Amino acid sequence: MCGICGFTGHIANKKEVVDEMTRKITHRGPDSEGTFTDDDIAMGFRRLSIIDLNDGSQPMYNEDGNLVITFNGEIYNFQELTRELKQKGHTFKTRSDTEALIHAYEEYGPDMLCRLRGMFAFAIWDRSKKELFAARDFFGIKPFYYTMIGDDLVYGSEIKSILCHPDFKKELNPDALESYLSFNYSVLEETFFKGVFRLWPGHYLKYSNGKIEITKYWEPEFRPVERTLEESVKLVDEVMLDSVKAHMISDVEVGSFLSSGVDSSYVAACFNGDKTFTVGFDYEEYSEIDHAKELSDYIGIKNYGKLITTEEYWASLPTVQYHLDEPLADASAVALYFLSQNASQHVKVCLSGEGADEVFGGYPIYQQPIHLKKYSWLPMPVRRVIGKAAEKILRRGFRGRRLMMNLGKTVEERFIGNIKICTEADRERLLKNPTKRYTLKDITGPYYDRVKDADDVTKMQYLDMHLWLCGDILLKGDKMSMANSLEVRVPFMDKKVFEFAATLPTAHKVNEKTSKYALRLAANSHMPPQSANRKKLGFPVPIRIWLRDDKYYSIVLKAFESEAAGRYFNQNELLKLLNEHKSGRRDNSRVIWVIYTFLIWYKVYFGD
Repeated sequence: MCGICGFTGHIANKKEVVDEMTRKITHRGPDSEGTFTDDDIAMGFRRLSIIDLNDGSQPMYNEDGNLVITFNGEIYNFQELTRELKQKGHTFKTRSDTEALIHAYEEYGPDMLCRLRGMFAFAIWDRSKKELFAARDFFGIKPFYYTMIGDDLVYGSEIKSILCHPDFKKELNPDALESYLSFNYSVLEETFFKGVFRLWPGHYLKYSNGKIEITKYWEPEFRPVERTLEESVKLVDEVMLDSVKAHMISDVEVGSFLSSGVDSSYVAACFNGDKTFTVGFDYEEYSEIDHAKELSDYIGIKNYGKLITTEEYWASLPTVQYHLDEPLADASAVALYFLSQNASQHVKVCLSGEGADEVFGGYPIYQQPIHLKKYSWLPMPVRRVIGKAAEKILRRGFRGRRLMMNLGKTVEERFIGNIKICTEADRERLLKNPTKRYTLKDITGPYYDRVKDADDVTKMQYLDMHLWLCGDILLKGDKMSMANSLEVRVPFMDKKVFEFAATLPTAHKVNEKTSKYALRLAANSHMPPQSANRKKLGFPVPIRIWLRDDKYYSIVLKAFESEAAGRYFNQNELLKLLNEHKSGRRDNSRVIWVIYTFLIWYKVYFGD
């Protein structure tokens, strides 16, 4: 696990600039560093040594030195790939996955990507063609950002590297702020920094002669296959055991994250290591430590728990937002930061349970189409009337209100992802100068169009895989672990796991009573039933409670009254949200946290 950065073009102090870019991501790889420069490019690298500890340093070269690679990630089938390439005449100097990548590119070009099993973001410079090839893995486990400055490309594993380039002009992207208020995370291709873009998962980039060409090389396709539930459960277990085994390839010790839910519990029960790691908060119902210890005792391994105090949580917020690069209002990102910090004191690598919900149908909201189907006998115009009436008449918190509100909406109208914070009307009310450039449909519509013939549950999974998964879940996993120089591997986010899960009938994913149905049944053979069936919490955070406490209310109030808040928001609306929540009249905790998180991030990166 590492960090990469670089830029093309001619500047006088090229080596000093790439060195500074590389230093900015030292946390991604404190073990060693490396750079490559010639007349046309500068490439930087930081290394966290996991495989081939002695000879795996980068940049790395092919036999004649024409190709230069810097690579962030792990390729789990690199040994198989290496054998194949040796048979084709390639000469290897190391036993690293990095060298397998460069020879695979030499042999197959971009077609090499679909031969890979792993997580990756890498850049290969062809010195003779003066061409850069960069690629990001199938699901977006590893990040890759880029910008153009004139005809030159600047790129990095983290945006903070790009900010070091002397010709980059830092400016906020207001479109990113507006969409963030709805989605809870940065959802556009263009990031919060104007002109800086993310390379989407499953895409590669080619740069030459001042031009960028981006190509999609992989598309997740759901193709249900008829089979019995017993067959599905058996195959789930087989593919997961194989994936966990593949993700254990390492020359250093591997641990496992552990919450109380089935995802991380399943991984921890199967990984054959001897250390698991858990965090909780100093509120009884917001701590998973006892549940994690219970499972660890059951499977006979050591659990290291960390209780995060309220003071620690709030004090860490600027540091966390710095490492995230862009504002992310997922409150569990802080829990993941402390979890990674705890684990990094014992191991260099941890397995984690991210991705199970998107792949196996785990979010409770995926059950919504099943509940709504009961009312399908009602004509759509009648359902729309009922939905609008529920929205206007029924008070928030009324049991069944959300279901009634959604009666008259198609899945495309009601679902923008696992979380929806602000409506378009809310954004217009809160923002001082809304751009109105992107509606919610503008962002979600293209994804829904690709799966228009699928059932509603599959449509929701597909959307979450493309937006929520890479924009929130995997991003915070990468950034929070790397902030603590820890490699996190995600066995559910494996190409072979997805290829199987994509064949599951919808009824084997969700039903009226539960989600991740086949997965839970498969997990039963490895853990106590209460662990396999426990409701997902995912390191819950007591934000709602804190914002009604005088101390933390005052902290947020100060931010809402700041000059920066007044620059972007209608402050009267912000104060109304905060005071309604403080008085208990309404739970506004989510929208308050979205705005407060942005203001913390803005102060870190823009200084006011």
